[in-house]
Amino acid sequence: MFKVNESLAKSPTLMRDAYCRTLMDIASENEDVVVLDADLVSSSGMKPFFKTFPDRAFNVGIAEANMIGIAAGLSAVGKIPFAHSFGCFATRKTCDQIMISAAYAKLNVKILGSDPGVTAAYNGGTHMPFEDMGILRSIPDITLIELTDPAMVQDIVRQVADTYGVHYLRMPRKNVAAVYEEGSSFDIGKGNVLRDGKDVTIIASGIMVPEALKAAQALSDERISARVVDMFTWKPIDTLLIEKCARETKAIVTAENHNIFGGLGSAVSEAVVKAFPVPVEMVGIQDRFGQVGTEEWLKEEYGLTAAAIIDKVKRVLPRRKRGLFSL
Repeated sequence: MFKVNESLAKSPTLMRDAYCRTLMDIASENEDVVVLDADLVSSSGMKPFFKTFPDRAFNVGIAEANMIGIAAGLSAVGKIPFAHSFGCFATRKTCDQIMISAAYAKLNVKILGSDPGVTAAYNGGTHMPFEDMGILRSIPDITLIELTDPAMVQDIVRQVADTYGVHYLRMPRKNVAAVYEEGSSFDIGKGNVLRDGKDVTIIASGIMVPEALKAAQALSDERISARVVDMFTWKPIDTLLIEKCARETKAIVTAENHNIFGGLGSAVSEAVVKAFPVPVEMVGIQDRFGQVGTEEWLKEEYGLTAAAIIDKVKRVLPRRKRGLFSL
């Protein structure tokens, strides 16, 4: 079970450090766990793993597609490979290898894409993946997860290591808000209701979860009751929870650090249309490329803020009142 950290203060633990420590713990228990890195060992925080397990850590150089091919080969002989790179390189450069060498071949490959969306910050537009989840979402049988904070990293990475199949995880490398308390556990494929509400549901992911909670608190001051859901698994998405939220609040706002085309908003809308059609508004990247800047400036520039969520809530509520819900 999970417990929400009410303060939402920045975690003292970097996401990459939580990831490395968790993998090291797993590797100490399971000799089949290996890691691959595309010349970003320092950036990905994996130096301790490379030092502790030199025979089970491989720097393949700036050759991401080859890295996935190697990971697939390691899986074929019984290893559990975790491959790392920036999210842009882990998906755009490797899509065919993930599709054919890993997923089509029904192998057991784990991929980490770091610095998704605006968290790429000073690396700029070429390194700013607004489309990584969308690229992979159409691949059959793949599992897509956005890790919310270090507490989730510690639990989910263990589950992924123990679950056969192709998994793609996205997360910032550095500090994020501590949404969950240490020791929390999570169910892959199930969304987490962090705050209940009856007027609208905000379905968020990643760095947008704290923004959604801030928005819900501000909305409560205006007597608008907003439910907040952390939809950390994008595929398979929790269609039952989405339907429940649609039926009970009859309006949904999605919030993602990703292009609204092909992302979380699209996935939620697909579920809503099939189950119980209600108005949906989307907070996310509005079909734009990235650029250089601080994360905070970029969040303002691209509308990834609590204020943007509040604006969409106020847009969706009149549509809710006009709608017909006879199903």
